[in-house]
Amino acid sequence: MNKSLGATGLILNEPLLWERGKKGRCGFSMPERDVDSFPLDGDILGEGPDFPDLSEVEVIRHYTRLSQWNFGVDTGMYPLGSCTMKYNPKVNERHAALPGFASAHPLLPPVLSQGILELMFELEKYLAEITGMDAVTLQPAAGAHGELTGMLLIYAYHKKMGSLRSKIIVPDTAHGTNPASAALCGFRPVPVKSNEKGVLSPEAIREVMDEETAGIMITNPNTLGLFEENIREIAEIVHAKGGIVYGDGANMNAVMGIVDMGKIGFDIMHLNLHKTFSTPHGGGGPGSGPVCVKSHIEPFLPAPRVIEKKGKFFLSDEFPESIGKVHTFYGNFGVMVKAYSYIRTMGPSLKRASQLAVLNANYIKETLKGTYDLPYDRPCMHECVFSDRLQEPHKVTTLDIAKRLMDYGFHPPTIYFPLVVHGAIMIEPTETESKEDIDRFVEALKAIAKEAAENRELLLKAPHNCRVTRLDETTAARKPCLTG
Repeated sequence: MNKSLGATGLILNEPLLWERGKKGRCGFSMPERDVDSFPLDGDILGEGPDFPDLSEVEVIRHYTRLSQWNFGVDTGMYPLGSCTMKYNPKVNERHAALPGFASAHPLLPPVLSQGILELMFELEKYLAEITGMDAVTLQPAAGAHGELTGMLLIYAYHKKMGSLRSKIIVPDTAHGTNPASAALCGFRPVPVKSNEKGVLSPEAIREVMDEETAGIMITNPNTLGLFEENIREIAEIVHAKGGIVYGDGANMNAVMGIVDMGKIGFDIMHLNLHKTFSTPHGGGGPGSGPVCVKSHIEPFLPAPRVIEKKGKFFLSDEFPESIGKVHTFYGNFGVMVKAYSYIRTMGPSLKRASQLAVLNANYIKETLKGTYDLPYDRPCMHECVFSDRLQEPHKVTTLDIAKRLMDYGFHPPTIYFPLVVHGAIMIEPTETESKEDIDRFVEALKAIAKEAAENRELLLKAPHNCRVTRLDETTAARKPCLTG
């Protein structure tokens, strides 16, 4: 292959600040006092905080060195399947940092928040149009929070209809948070297996759908990166029994601008603005998980809702059937600004972004087919799933492959998920990676497969070039070292 991106270099270890500092050092000069000092009573204040004494250069070097340990999408390809770790234009970050947005207080009255409320109002309309739904709430602060909101909406709908139900169908190709969200709302998750094609069969749904089932949670495209081709027939089966079809939209990056989710049968779906609509994510946030609904679910949306009257915008609580607040204020507003900016700047090109994401994933699928086992050899959407079956005879596992990939300068893809594929390697290149970078990634994986057959010890002790080498994962899980 071409010269590897992976290399050893001057990546320095860094002690704790308390170990580095020395008493009396100072990172800045205080202005000379023009008044006498009056010490406060130590008995009242107690002991002060234990801040380390550091010079300015020590502080700068500390955080610079820590930043060099990090790997992100600004550093290189980040092919985490089911996560859409795509590059996001920096212009959207700039818009979210505008003082009028970044400095706005959530308790400001509507008269001083017209621009903010108008942006939220328009963003709801854009998301409804993109998904083919009728109304949107921006309150949920993350994807799983959106799922929880969706379950609350299903409960409220059935309560209004006088039909309290106890079960939710959850396929084995759904995201892992789906059954948890259902259970949190008192529903019993009913698992359903996908068929030999990796998608749901109408027969399987017909077998479990009854009058006690509140609905179904479907991830589409599913976690195998495959589009649920029977979705309309499945939706008809669920609707015929009075159930609600919930769509997990975390994989919307494959179909935005292409699929009308309302027309294919979804009643409710959440989106991940921090995956699909231009907010870098990971490390705990921030996120945003708007929920889009059809008109028969709209009365139950969380309140307050943004409304317009005579060109002015307000937050209104006048929705008697609402499930109420699901967030203290109104979601993570900065994420909404980035999504709004992304949609306005991309326009119809949102569709092109999805098409390129699908193209890139299928290119990887075809170029690695034969080198790695492909459990479902059919056109995929935004991600493709391989397994380590072809490396098993050499006693090399998915984990070994992922660790060795770091030596080649790439962040590993998602491994061991979805659970329906043993030894899964899930790869999502996103639309923002060039063919040259994807080719380098493919060449690295092919080189690793060759090493697995000819020199497996290289993989078993990988990574070799990283600051931290192979960890004892069992001990790390049971006896974590939390001090650095």
